[in-house]
Amino acid sequence: MAGTIDQLLLAGLKSRHLALRHLAVAGKVIVIDEVHAYDTYMSVYLDRVLAWLGAYRVPVIVLSATSPAARRRQLLEAYAGPDGAPAGSDLTEGSYPPLSAVAPGGIPVVRRPPASARHTAVRLERLEDGPEVLAGRLQTELAGGGCVLVVRNTVKRVLETARVLRSAFGEDAVTVAHSCFVDVDRAAKVRDLLERFGPPDKATRRPEGRHIVVASQVAEQSLDVDFDLLVSDLCSVDLLLQRMGRLHRHQRGEDQSERPARLQAARCLVTGADWAADVPVPVRGSVAVYGAYALLRAAAVLMPYLEAGGGRPVRLPADISPLVQSAYGQEQAGPKAWVPALDAARERFDRHQSDQAERAAVFRLGAVARAGRPLFGWVAAGVGDADDTRAGRAQVRDSRESLEVVVVQRRGDDTFITLPWLEPDRQGRRCGGLELLPRDFHVRARIVGAKYGTQQSVIDDVVDRLLMPVVLLHRHDRACAQQAIGAADDADQAVRALGDLATDLARAAGFEGEQRRSAARELGFTALEDPYRTWLAALTDEEQAFEERRRWQREVHAVISRLGAA
Repeated sequence: MAGTIDQLLLAGLKSRHLALRHLAVAGKVIVIDEVHAYDTYMSVYLDRVLAWLGAYRVPVIVLSATSPAARRRQLLEAYAGPDGAPAGSDLTEGSYPPLSAVAPGGIPVVRRPPASARHTAVRLERLEDGPEVLAGRLQTELAGGGCVLVVRNTVKRVLETARVLRSAFGEDAVTVAHSCFVDVDRAAKVRDLLERFGPPDKATRRPEGRHIVVASQVAEQSLDVDFDLLVSDLCSVDLLLQRMGRLHRHQRGEDQSERPARLQAARCLVTGADWAADVPVPVRGSVAVYGAYALLRAAAVLMPYLEAGGGRPVRLPADISPLVQSAYGQEQAGPKAWVPALDAARERFDRHQSDQAERAAVFRLGAVARAGRPLFGWVAAGVGDADDTRAGRAQVRDSRESLEVVVVQRRGDDTFITLPWLEPDRQGRRCGGLELLPRDFHVRARIVGAKYGTQQSVIDDVVDRLLMPVVLLHRHDRACAQQAIGAADDADQAVRALGDLATDLARAAGFEGEQRRSAARELGFTALEDPYRTWLAALTDEEQAFEERRRWQREVHAVISRLGAA
């Protein structure tokens, strides 16, 4: 059974029916992939879940190609529990890849099996930021053809870069992949990338000429694609190494001889920063995603590889562990002139991590108690229900609550259809190009009336189940909506006149008038409510909207006249 990490993390959240979640994982083997991608907030829950899984003696396999030693130590100690021995220094020493294991209450064991036969030496080079600069450089690099992967840190930069590259190389020479496509299009993008840039024995449509893929982080992991050249925004070291895994990933001829001559040596151009400044200045979007500290530490440990004139190459996989440990270690990195900027960024980074940990701990499940202790109160002061909704998943992620939407296309006549390119469903039923909301389609609206004071507002009235045609909601054709609003004003003016008449008659008879005014207004609005609902539901033709308004005015006049005469 496969699922998202949220399903497992919810086992560490104080919530109703938590025992059922724990029962669901008991007796299973849990496999957690790409654990380096989880932030501090999620890691707080993951560590607590591992402690409970260790207490249940549930086998857990945690996978990561670039996890720092400090994080591996935390994971091992969480699973081992309070009776386990602390992990030793062998987590940081030795060759790559490390294989770490621990039993509940046991001592961590580290083994380092031989690395795979695939070795790659990647040359790094700094590249000035800017899509025009990149376009000029790729004109040179792709003179003899080749496939390039450009990884940007934000979707905005993906789109900006793609626009410039398409202008320079043509629409057909540039492919875009990012996380903001609708789900069916994202799946199609992945299939297309694998068919064109996957392993040699599986990729059936690899471009023969030059081609550029501009992608966000969707291309950096869990995707078996192979490119001749890599261009990447500056990011944290572990993620840059993940991106390098898409470069010369497969053997194409002896010594990569089947690749274009200029691209037979693996190279990565690192951009997304002002390299000319005394301290590199990452672009704003990258700082928002990764934080300044991770980016500056990455730049610092990569300096020997980025030296002008050709620094030493990054040897994969041998350099993975040293680079990751240096980037996430406590030792000084980079020139002394960088120290003030690094210290300031580290202070902000530490505050952010502490804030995440404190907020995550509020509803985190308590620690595993000794055997025999009752579970009374173990979910006290919890979040209540935690289900598989977006709200439920948001409780174990430090992110804004997302909103699932159905994407539709607006046509020229202001009607809406499903996306025309959607394929039929499994039963062969048509899904694309379906008209969703014809002009005479009716929706039931809830209308809320509020009274506003100087300090607060009070909900004064709620009208449920008001049936109205969807044409009233159209932005570009406002005729029906304007007449519907005007009709409500017509009713209000008529009822106001009825109230004035009742007031005058009451005063003429020697009675207090305001009370009679209120009663008359209430009577008038009650009498007009059903006729207005009926009239509104029939208001679907904008060409007849003005005439329908005249008909409504006549009906209002008749209703109010009868009340006045009575």
